[in-house]
Amino acid sequence: MKKVDKHVADRYFRIRTILTVIYLAIGFSVSFLVVFFAKELSHITINGFPFHYFMGAQGAVLTFIILLFINAIVSDKIDEKFGISHERNEQISSGKTLDH
Repeated sequence: MKKVDKHVADRYFRIRTILTVIYLAIGFSVSFLVVFFAKELSHITINGFPFHYFMGAQGAVLTFIILLFINAIVSDKIDEKFGISHERNEQISSGKTLDH
């Protein structure tokens, strides 16, 4: 089985960790900060509803769904950049060894 260089693995996990922190920060801001600043944001309206109400009712959920799709797309690109393919992951998870 091919060994992964420690430097490459560290770069891969550093990028993944940074992205995870960014996604969590966005999730925190749309779910908690919007509510925290509800009074200041009440003059902004979306579809006739105050911004803080819209984010609490629908916006936060929509943001999380969009983040899931963005994460999937970006993760696939990062995996390709570091030479991790879907087929290779299936081979490894099924217990097969890789020759290259």
